Amino acid sequence: MRVRAAALSSRAGGPASRPSRPPASAAGAEGGAGRGAGRRARRGLGPARLGPARYAAAGARRRGAAGGGAGGGRAAPRRAPGRRGRGVAGGSLLLPAGLPPADARGAAPRRRPRRPGGAEPPRRPPPPALEHRLRRGRKGFYFHYWALFDGHAGSGAAVMASKRLHLHICEQLRDLVDILQDPSPPPICLLHDMRAGPAESSRVPLTEDDGEVPNDAVPRFHLEKAVSHESLVIGAIENAFKHMDDQIERERSSQRLSGGCCALAAVYLMGKFYVANAGDSRAIIIRNGEIIPMSREFTPETERQRLQFLAFLRPELLGKEFTHLEFPRRIQPKELGRKMLYRDQNMNGWAYKKIEEDDLKFPLIYGEGKKARVMATIGVTRGLGDHDLKVFSSNIHIKPFLSCFPEVRVYDLTQYEHCPDDVLVLGTDGLWDVTNDKEVAGVVMEVLTSYEPNDPCRYTMVAQELVVRSRGVLKERGWRLANDKLGSGDDISVFVIPLGGPGNYT
Repeated sequence: MRVRAAALSSRAGGPASRPSRPPASAAGAEGGAGRGAGRRARRGLGPARLGPARYAAAGARRRGAAGGGAGGGRAAPRRAPGRRGRGVAGGSLLLPAGLPPADARGAAPRRRPRRPGGAEPPRRPPPPALEHRLRRGRKGFYFHYWALFDGHAGSGAAVMASKRLHLHICEQLRDLVDILQDPSPPPICLLHDMRAGPAESSRVPLTEDDGEVPNDAVPRFHLEKAVSHESLVIGAIENAFKHMDDQIERERSSQRLSGGCCALAAVYLMGKFYVANAGDSRAIIIRNGEIIPMSREFTPETERQRLQFLAFLRPELLGKEFTHLEFPRRIQPKELGRKMLYRDQNMNGWAYKKIEEDDLKFPLIYGEGKKARVMATIGVTRGLGDHDLKVFSSNIHIKPFLSCFPEVRVYDLTQYEHCPDDVLVLGTDGLWDVTNDKEVAGVVMEVLTSYEPNDPCRYTMVAQELVVRSRGVLKERGWRLANDKLGSGDDISVFVIPLGGPGNYT
């Protein structure tokens, strides 16, 4: 599959620069005003070898110049604590079967020289292990990957995630190469490592003499759950996020990784899109004018009950300074003994309770909308990093309340006929703070209809227009949108990925 995607990024405080020559594949441009804007650039990715897996993507710097590198996506430079960082990554990887783990160094393979006339020099017989790997490598398959990383309290986590998350996804999927290509249901238990060969993997025997149960036999264990191949991919992506978060935790001191980041990733594999979101970024599909949500934001409001339930089970995490109960406002000491509205981890509605002294503590979740915070500190409840984040002027860690596991939604491309105007849009919260789904769909249709269906730059122009309109125009009263409302003051990064059309699939 060859997909042409467009990405655009804009940093807070400046408009997006218009690229002089739109790139033909996954691309991005960045604009900014103020100190340091010229130093901010995208990391371009050329063909590279990641152990046994190949990664290829294209990037653009501020003026559209291509750059080369191995490893990961767009990397924002380090900044002082408290500043935001971003990462944008995209590309495709080959998953060969039966190979050892990918080398994170990303060393490029050496090419074998060709003789005049195109003839290749005679091959030396490879050693048995290498011959096995080459023979089994033909059963591998590609997956394609795009991701946005919106950093907070520093750029370290966003930069590392943009360079490493796709490697963790590749590592998790590599174990499933043979299983995913086998139409039969996945084995519930593996006796051997899948990399050793599919013939060595089977279900656990019922007894020592039974061996594997035939497919047409009546199951002995009637409570055995049916597991789909799709759920295996979802689990692999979820595990990859967890391993990425663990790596940030292990290396945060040696690599001086600061802060955390929201992560939104899209993986195309075997005819399906898997969109994984951990944070407040958003993804939507626009198909024939219809809007299909592919993610939801994870904020203190949307995950209130999960956070309250954890605090209820482990009150020591609150440090005797917070209460897991939620009230419409802060309680005053003079209101002790009165009845006030509240709700706990089991309630969707509100009820009255008598105010006690413990209720005077600061609520675990306080604020509304974009101003809602966990422990008066952070406004997102899922993401990567934040292992050193503490409540201001205290020793209370917030990480136990933050989850690194994404929600993964699946979209099957084979179920529909897609036209060149059907796209998947990925955007950070800087876009969605000032633009709703319907407005984004309107911009997409407006821009796409002004270009020919086979024009390679049409998706880049859509991404650019979304960023420019969300940033607004600088006026006397600040950055303003077309309706004179305040423009987005946050970082804005956008991917526009076509789902159909000429030349997209090979």
